[in-house]
Amino acid sequence: MEEMKLLLVDDEARYLETTQKLIKRKGYETWIAQSGEDALKILDTRTIHVVVLDVKMSGMDGNETLKAIKDRYPLTEVIMLTGHATVDSAIDGLKSGAWDYLVKPADIEQIVDKAEQAFEKRMHQEEKIRAAQARQYMKSPRDILKTEDD
Repeated sequence: MEEMKLLLVDDEARYLETTQKLIKRKGYETWIAQSGEDALKILDTRTIHVVVLDVKMSGMDGNETLKAIKDRYPLTEVIMLTGHATVDSAIDGLKSGAWDYLVKPADIEQIVDKAEQAFEKRMHQEEKIRAAQARQYMKSPRDILKTEDD
């Protein structure tokens, strides 16, 4: 089974480094980005299953980044990370396709728990897509009999 690959996006370098270190100790592959633009560059080069994305960032903010991620990588699950002052922005993110949101300061257990749930959802969606693709190639008994009668 595939292991979860996680991307943390926040403009606070110290927060990113500490959080990445703690999540890596739990055995997850984790990348970090300090801006929405950097996050998109990482997503262009790697398969990332879950993104934990700060809402309030300089430059491309979390909601803009979310929309770009969902546009380019619709199966990538995004968890918005916000301070109390921007809960409304996080709710806007949910309307734009974010899987869930966390309020800062979120502890590592909360982040990992939400990320695992988002990862399970993604794996379930991928399985549904594979099953639908397999059905396209499989013939029903009726179709097989029609082919033999021709």
